[in-house]
Amino acid sequence: MKTLEALVDETATSGTRIVSVACAADKEVLAAVEMAMMRGIASFILIDDEDHLHTMINKEFPELVRHPAIQIVHSNSKKDAAEKAVRAVSSGQAHVLMKGNVPTATLLKAVLNGDYGLRTGKVLSHVAAFEVTGYERLLFVTDAGMNIAPTLEEKAQIIQNAVVAARACGVTLPIVAPLAAIETVNPKMTPTMDAAALVVMNNRGQITDCIVDGPLALDNAVSIDSAKHKGITSDTAGKADILLVPSIEAGNILYKSLMYFANAKVGGIIQGAKAPIVLTSRSDSAESKLYSLALAIQTSKQ
Repeated sequence: MKTLEALVDETATSGTRIVSVACAADKEVLAAVEMAMMRGIASFILIDDEDHLHTMINKEFPELVRHPAIQIVHSNSKKDAAEKAVRAVSSGQAHVLMKGNVPTATLLKAVLNGDYGLRTGKVLSHVAAFEVTGYERLLFVTDAGMNIAPTLEEKAQIIQNAVVAARACGVTLPIVAPLAAIETVNPKMTPTMDAAALVVMNNRGQITDCIVDGPLALDNAVSIDSAKHKGITSDTAGKADILLVPSIEAGNILYKSLMYFANAKVGGIIQGAKAPIVLTSRSDSAESKLYSLALAIQTSKQ
């Protein structure tokens, strides 16, 4: 899939899923819900104060009133909404969890609950699918939102989480570029050492369903011409599908640079739990939330 719209279209034609939304009484969230419902990609369990939610829907989103694809569940608090949303997924009533107007910490506490949560023992990591003007395919960036300074073992799991999302979007054998400042291994630069180890782990079958090539600087990861100019002649340099960032600071800067300087479109999810989690920011547009929903729903089918 070359665009996020293509992802939405593919999601709509490959069977619907149910999304559980914690604290759904938010205009941008409900706008995304309405778009997703109208595009036929999902049904929804909307969890919040019932009176407040009905009032907002009746006033702002008449298409959702008494729609058969919408179920409203009452909650007494944000904590209660988060718990009910997570329980809906863990019990099999829903296939995807979505954050509404609830603090991230509150939702993640419910996700990590030992009794009803969505823990698998794997690392939770953020995977973002970017549509960048001039780039011929979707570009995946990980991890820009969860792990501060991941260890080598955590980076291996972060790659596997991203590979699942990329394969859900039609990338059969994703090329993963562990990013660093340089293309050579330098013992004083941990990202280069980790990148070299990840390549070995991939070659030995410890990281599967992808090709890992690194360390690579950003230009050599995404530009074939740049890679050739620097004398990098591998079959994968310049062709990365997944960019593995070395730290959350690097990921955050790359993520926001793509959004604000390149005007890229984006959808992002949390992987590594029992089900994909749509954990968007309140500042994200309804369009970005729709793309995130599509990515989560498509990934849930893997």
